[in-house]
Amino acid sequence: MRLTDRARGLALPVAACGALMLLWLMLPARDAVGRPLPLSLALGAAFGVVLQRSRFCFWCIARDWFDRGDARGMLGIVAALAVGAVGYAAIFGAWVPDPLAGRLPPDAHVGPVSVTMAVGALVFGLGMAVSGSCISAHLYRLGEGAFGSLVALAGVLAGFVAGFLSWNTLYLWDIHRSVVIWLPAHLGHAGSLALTLGVLGAAALWLRRGPAADAAPGRWPAVTGGVLVGFIATLAYLRVGPLGVTAELGSIARTGAGAAGWLPVTLHGLDGFAGCATLIKQTVLSRNGVFVIGLVLGSLASATLAGHFRPAWPRPADLPRLFTGGLMLGWGAMVALGCTVGVLMSGVMAGALSGWVFLICCHAGAWLGWRLRPT
Repeated sequence: MRLTDRARGLALPVAACGALMLLWLMLPARDAVGRPLPLSLALGAAFGVVLQRSRFCFWCIARDWFDRGDARGMLGIVAALAVGAVGYAAIFGAWVPDPLAGRLPPDAHVGPVSVTMAVGALVFGLGMAVSGSCISAHLYRLGEGAFGSLVALAGVLAGFVAGFLSWNTLYLWDIHRSVVIWLPAHLGHAGSLALTLGVLGAAALWLRRGPAADAAPGRWPAVTGGVLVGFIATLAYLRVGPLGVTAELGSIARTGAGAAGWLPVTLHGLDGFAGCATLIKQTVLSRNGVFVIGLVLGSLASATLAGHFRPAWPRPADLPRLFTGGLMLGWGAMVALGCTVGVLMSGVMAGALSGWVFLICCHAGAWLGWRLRPT
């Protein structure tokens, strides 16, 4: 009986690993621009494992801090940003040896700063509070059996469509005046890294004044997860592209809404900005698409092995909240050109001012959502 229980417990992780291996074998070696798709799948799986085992959810981390001053998760975010910033700086030193010349690093998420972007980050933070997770956490929680995340992700797709429909108006009103600020272009690589690490170090010292607590049973310490996230982000940028989880969702929404005739023919300036790019899909499996698939499957394998896989369907009363929260996440991610992974983490690591603006405004939105939540 004990052997049977063990076999049943291994069925899901074995199936998840088998699906990863099958997809690995089926994938072409490279996409249309020469990026290695199997490596993107592997990095997505590793990212999913780390997110799941360290509970690396931006809303959960923020809520722990708001509710009881538990700074473990916040320190994990600081660790991820610090490790990634050092890794990015090492890459930039080889790829863009003279940052003062005005040339931006290739593919880095150095996005525009505008009122629209700040509002989008604020709405994204509110959406986290309403739906109960950020987008990346909704994806890894699918691997834990939280099927309510499917409703939230449906809302995210609808939110992207709403963002596309409002884009031209926002562009003409505000976004066309936005500025792209890459800190190394003003401070040099050393100056930018010193400023980033100085701010993060000060934040870590302040956060450590809060109450100490041990990691939850079956979870990795948040700082360990953060260090691994920073390492994965560096490797991803070096070999595949910056971390992000919304490009595929946005591309699906854009392709579907465009085919239905809902979107304007031209979305002014959208495809010229850096960030989680949304394109009309030409292939079934894109670089970001296989990354997201790997994330979910990696989380499934990890959650099952750790005993965290607990299938749960949402209550009917929760469906409007989940969808509305997802709608806010999708709209905010679309107009801000990414989420807590693509703009906040990849942006701060790259020395983009947009990453810091997203961090501040998203945190403010999460706090507002926490304050307004039903008691």
